[in-house]
Amino acid sequence: MQKRVVITGLAAISPVGTGKEKFWQALLAGQSGIGPITRFDAAAMPVRFAGEVRDFDPGHFFDRKEARRLDRFTQYAVAGARMALEDAGLDLEKEDRDRIGVIFATGIGGMETFEDQTRVLLEKGPNRVSPFFVPMMIANMAAGQISINLGARGINFTVVNACASGTNAVGEACRVLQRGDAEVVITGGSEASVTPLTVAGFAAMKALSLRNDDPARASRPFDRGRDGFVLGEGAGVLVLETLEHACARGARIYAEVVGYGCTADAYHITAPAPDASAAARAMALALDDAGLKPGDIDYINAHGTSTELNDRQETLAIKNVFGADAARVAISSTKSMTGHLLGAAGAIELIVTALVVATGVIPPTINYEEPDPDCDLDYVPNKAREQQVTAAMSNSFGFGGHNATVVLRKL
Repeated sequence: MQKRVVITGLAAISPVGTGKEKFWQALLAGQSGIGPITRFDAAAMPVRFAGEVRDFDPGHFFDRKEARRLDRFTQYAVAGARMALEDAGLDLEKEDRDRIGVIFATGIGGMETFEDQTRVLLEKGPNRVSPFFVPMMIANMAAGQISINLGARGINFTVVNACASGTNAVGEACRVLQRGDAEVVITGGSEASVTPLTVAGFAAMKALSLRNDDPARASRPFDRGRDGFVLGEGAGVLVLETLEHACARGARIYAEVVGYGCTADAYHITAPAPDASAAARAMALALDDAGLKPGDIDYINAHGTSTELNDRQETLAIKNVFGADAARVAISSTKSMTGHLLGAAGAIELIVTALVVATGVIPPTINYEEPDPDCDLDYVPNKAREQQVTAAMSNSFGFGGHNATVVLRKL
């Protein structure tokens, strides 16, 4: 018999704040975490702003030597895992660590380390490249270091699926628990790619907003004036458990994970398919997996990147799945405040979705000023809304045509 899966721990490291409460209160207040880039001199860049994590102190989690041997994306992941376990009230000393898994996501991995060591190679020669270069840079090291740090010896792997990575990681963690291969899985995603090469690369693609004069208003999903996404960074970490395990230890439960669907557009390396059929099918598969109908969903945390094509095609996909219910369901894109966290986006947005289910408050889509006739649904504009939410979904769509949806329900 398939086991039921619940969320018991949450942690966010984000441009609007580090820690679940700070993150959540900033979103409800409609605060933007977007500002001028401070990590490097961006004066020569066509895009000079991003969603940086500004309040994370690695010294709170690592000694100086350890921190120097971890790329920032791994620092965020390990720190987030510790905070999520604390939030879950999970005492690992009382657990069978062979039954604790880690399934984690990233879109790029240790990009900062990659760029730093490339400069070392070119300027100082191969003998000066750090012996820690490879284990700091490779994408699986967030999952590996979480496991090492916590002694979690169960199933362990990394999802690299562009901007769908975080949602896929949570969905796959749910599958592992459903089939009984673990009792607890630490899951989510981490990204630390506010770096010169990443910004230059996305800017060269014409994917980023160019509102250098007004960064806080640059991310404007579904608004007619949107002109590209805003690069963000951070991590979202969730503790998933079987319902049986959570109840046995008296855990607080945020929501039940009830549905997961993923598909491929098979269309283009970056652009979404014009008919949005595969994105719609991911949502439909997640609903079917959950045993729910479109009318049962009260809230959608949209992928909502603030790009012309994504927002239009996601709106079309929602209409295709929800029909008459599309006009009723509340939708918001928290990327309007955090920017786009790439491989961590789906994870941090599932944290939002779980908190919506748990609290009955929906964060807004900020910077929504001028309606787009192609995006004509209820995007909860500019102000948080109190509303009872029994079931909710979160969407993620990635370069390469990857689509993933997870459905949560109040227990």
